[in-house]
Amino acid sequence: MLIYKIFRAPEWRALQADGSTEGAPIDLADGYIHFSTAEQAEETAAKHFAGQDDLWLIAVETEGLDNLNWEPSRGGALFPHLYRPLRLDDVAWAEPLPLVEGAHRFPERMQ
Repeated sequence: MLIYKIFRAPEWRALQADGSTEGAPIDLADGYIHFSTAEQAEETAAKHFAGQDDLWLIAVETEGLDNLNWEPSRGGALFPHLYRPLRLDDVAWAEPLPLVEGAHRFPERMQ
């Protein structure tokens, strides 16, 4: 199963350059890296990244991913949280997440 992380372009570039990341500022504050499922990703974008352009959608395969916990969050839904740095080799794929007419356009491969 794929899970998804939305990064601002500088955060994505830092992961590419450094080979690992502790995440975005919210992740550092909470002590884990926030992810969403395919069903949760659009709401996450709308809630936490409204109006922001220059974003990247990062896909990570859960199979074999250590230190991943599913924990309740918005409305009691279970969200994937990674309790270790995200490594570049964890990334299955990454694509731009453009802002089109006020909403983020998610890649067709998520469908």
